[in-house]
Parts: sequence; C-alpha cells; structure tokens
Amino acid sequence: MKKFTFGTPEKLVPSTYCKGFNYVETPVSYPESRFETRMTPRGFLIEFPIEDDAHIYGFGLQLKQFDQRGRKLRLAVNADPTSANGDSHAPVPFFVTNKGYGMYFDTARYIEVYCGYKKHTGAVKADNGESRVMTSTDELYAVRESCGAVMSVLIPGAQGVDVYVFEGKKITDIVSEYNMLSGGGADVPEWGLGVFYRCCGQYNQEQVLGMADYFRSHDLPCDILGLEPGWQSHAYSCSWAWSERFPEPEKMLRKLRGDGFHVSLWEHAFCHPSSPVYNALSEHSGEYEVWGGVVPDFATEEAKKIFAGYHREKLVDNGVDGFKLDECDSSDNTGGWSFPLTSRFPSGLDGEQYHSLFGTLYAQAVMQALGDTKTLSEVRNMGALAASYPFVLYSDLYDHKDFIRGVVQSGFSGILWTPEVRHAENKDDLIRRLQATVFSVQCLINAWYCEMVPWAELGCEDEVRDLLKLREKLVPTLKKAFDEYHTTGKPPVRALVMDYTDDAETYGIDDEYMFCDDLLVAPIASGAGDERDVYLPVSESWVDYFTGEKVESGHIKVSTKGIPVYRKI
Repeated sequence: MKKFTFGTPEKLVPSTYCKGFNYVETPVSYPESRFETRMTPRGFLIEFPIEDDAHIYGFGLQLKQFDQRGRKLRLAVNADPTSANGDSHAPVPFFVTNKGYGMYFDTARYIEVYCGYKKHTGAVKADNGESRVMTSTDELYAVRESCGAVMSVLIPGAQGVDVYVFEGKKITDIVSEYNMLSGGGADVPEWGLGVFYRCCGQYNQEQVLGMADYFRSHDLPCDILGLEPGWQSHAYSCSWAWSERFPEPEKMLRKLRGDGFHVSLWEHAFCHPSSPVYNALSEHSGEYEVWGGVVPDFATEEAKKIFAGYHREKLVDNGVDGFKLDECDSSDNTGGWSFPLTSRFPSGLDGEQYHSLFGTLYAQAVMQALGDTKTLSEVRNMGALAASYPFVLYSDLYDHKDFIRGVVQSGFSGILWTPEVRHAENKDDLIRRLQATVFSVQCLINAWYCEMVPWAELGCEDEVRDLLKLREKLVPTLKKAFDEYHTTGKPPVRALVMDYTDDAETYGIDDEYMFCDDLLVAPIASGAGDERDVYLPVSESWVDYFTGEKVESGHIKVSTKGIPVYRKI
C-alpha cells in the first residue's frame, strides 16, 4: 500500500482514532500522476481515470446495490436507506475494483462519489455509422451502466485528503491489506459464534430464566441470551441501571453462566438524567440532546473513562460479556432520532464527523469497559478502519434479499453483518431466514418484540433444532476463519468476485458467497419457487456439502427445498 497526500488533509479523520492503525508503505504501480485535484466551492475534489471494463465494489454496507459502476453515491450515515444512493448504516470511503487496485480516502466527511462518468475532452470526429435510436429501458440502462471513464470524489468542507492505494491480484488480497491497515480483523471468542437469542424486551428476570430453561429442556442449542431495553430503569434515553423487573441481577447472571449462557445487554449511548453517570458525562457531551439524553463525546478520553468505568464495575464485573449498541446510526427520515450535522462536540468534531465516527468510538468505549473479556457484540453503525472491532452490524429494516446482499457486500469494506431473524410471515419465511443466519458470521435470532419464540405457532421446532445444531457444527470452522481474519485480514465471508476476480461470471453475483475457506453458500429468500440458479466457479471442483456428491461447475439449476451449500475439493 502507499499513501498519497493531496492538499492539506483534516486532522480529525478515522486514522486519528484507530487504535491499531499500522501504515507500512510498500511499492505500488499506480502512479500519483493519474490523480487530478482542485479546490471547489463545495470542497476538495479528486479525480482519476477508471478503466472502461472496471467493476467497482465496496463503499460500506450498501444493501440496495452490488456493483457501484455508473452510480452517484453520497456516503451518509442513515438507518433507513431507501435507495442505492450511498446512505448506509456503515458507509466506508473505501472501494475495490476487478482491475487489481483499491483506494481508501481517510476522511470522516460525507463524501460524494461519481463512479465512472464520461468527461468531455474536446472536439471529436462525428460517427457516420448506422443511426440508432434506443427505444427500451434495457437499452438505455445498458448504456448508463457501461459509460464513464473518470471517478470523481468530493470531500465537502475539506482542503485536502490522504488517499491510500492498495494492489493485489485478487480482491480478497486488496481487502485483506486494507483490513491490516487498521490492525487486522476482529479477535473473537468461540462462544460468540454460537447461537444467539435476544429475548422479548418486556421480559422480567423470571421470564428470562424461563427462556433459558426452555432452550436447555428442548435440546435447542443456545450460547448467548440477550436482554432488550426493559432491563434498564430508563431507556430511550438510557440509564444503564437495572430496572425493578430484575431485582437480583447478579444472581440471575450467575445462574445463566452456570447453565452455559453468556449474556448481552441492549443499550444506546444517549444518557438519561436518571443515570448515575449523567452529571459526569454531561461535561463531555455534544451540545444537542437526543431522546432527552446527552450525547457523550467518545472522541475524548474523559467520556470514555466515565462510561467504561461504570460499565465495567456495574455490568462486566458481574458477568455481562456482550452489548448491543443501538441507535448510533442516526436517521434522516425519523424526527428527533439524532443530532444535526452542524453539532459541535468538545473534541472539536462537528456533527457530520461524529456521525461517521460514532459507532467505532462507541465500540472503543465498550471494549475499554470489557478489558480482557473477549466478545462478539452488535452495533448499528461502523465506518472506516473498523475491521479489528468485534462488533457485527444489524438493521431494523427487514427485506430478506437486502439482508442476503448485506452478507455478500460486507466483506468488501472491513465490516461484519448479520441477516438476523425476527418474526416470519410463515414457516417457509422463518426457515429461509434461519438458513441464511446459520451460514453468516453471527447466528442471531432477535425476538425483542416476540413474547414467544418465532417458531412457536408455526409447528417447525424440529426443523429449527436441526438448523441450530448445524450452526454448532460449523462453529469450529468459522472460528478458524476468524483467527485467519485476525492475523491476515482475510474476511471470513466473501463475495464470489473477491476470490474469483478473474472470472467474469462472478462480477454481478450478489446472492452467493464464500463462507470460510471452502464453502459456497447460495441462500434462498421465501417465495423463490422450486428452483434457483447457482454459479459454481469453473476453476474449482465442487461437491454438495450435505450429500458429498460431486456437482458440475458452472451455472446449474438446483432445488430450493434446502439451502444450496457446496464444498471445494
């Protein structure tokens, strides 16, 4: 990798706050002369050519679009992305191509990216060939997607930027190097990869213990129980103090730990006046409240120390070893959800920068509270240089096809994603969602508004048990993949194009992925019909994961009765 500095970069950028940041320069063939830069009234602009046949991937958790070629993106933190415009729980100013290179722009601004637009270069000779009028949307869109030779990146309000260029034969190699820039992938405990069930938010202490007993008495694998907002005396905003529903929390935690469960607690960072640390945190918070609570500035060591000290003493030391960090992703479509972009924070960050950094800074504070306790927790926002954080992204949105695309997309950007299961429209919908989460980085069933387990009225407990036991069987393999992720930066889940960059058939596949080193997974959404198309890269030989029977490479039609999974041989 190599860093190119243009203009005068801002100082408050993701690398400033990345604890494991490790830049080691290596030679790259990409010349600095290819970049053109200038100041504009809207910010610092950087442009560079893009190959006519280049495909562009990444820019964070883009749930609505796979290949970004030909698109305009504004990488803004938003909990409710409604189109492929760049809005995301986890926008990341990093992209990769199938042409052997990728780039990271070290900024916390909401950058605008034009992913391949045709620039006017002067007079050209008229084409006197056959006239042609396009009459269909297919023709028009084909031209739109193929056009363009220049990529433009605008950093609003900035006067310069550091650009890191990475090179590699495969996209996997490029992404791995980017992940190592932040210190490598997350180091996670094996128990964090097991089955995770988040209990109904209205449960009390007795009901939580009853749910634990249900899993054990029904021979249903479960490694982690999560408690939702009701565990606190005040939530939205948060007190981080136990409510009257849990009169003996330490006793409950000891009982759950003795029965083989780990415990995760829901929270968000907005601190209510009833919290024991409200007064202390108020001095180190932004100027706006959210849901009646202050917003701690986790870019300051003071706020981190207050938050982490309380969480460690009152929660971690009593047996809590995971947290669900909610509502740190803002929303442009929900009134009062977050703070304005114009906000000011004691660290010097403005609201735009803090939105971009909120999730990672919040995760840092939680990790400080956990100390030597390893975790695999959840968060609603992560940004640049986040590979080393043991936090998995999730969303309140619930389109299953988008969830599957999230699994495929996440590996491009150094982030983790779970296609969590909540409710289901019917038995088929539940089983399809469970199949996908069993073959993802975190097997999460989030029943926070379900008084009963989601399968209670669907008559499919036996099928659920089989799937959860399959997940338990996969845990050692997944742990090995995470260990490699930690030391080399290689993502445990990857789009096919990442491993098979020379295979043009993989360039547009957004519903298949490599799981660990040698498993290819093709999840199925509910209502998919009796068959689906699966592509098995022709450079490999494959067998059916469940039967061991050899399968021909290339495009094949397979039954949707189960989940298609294949193993390289």
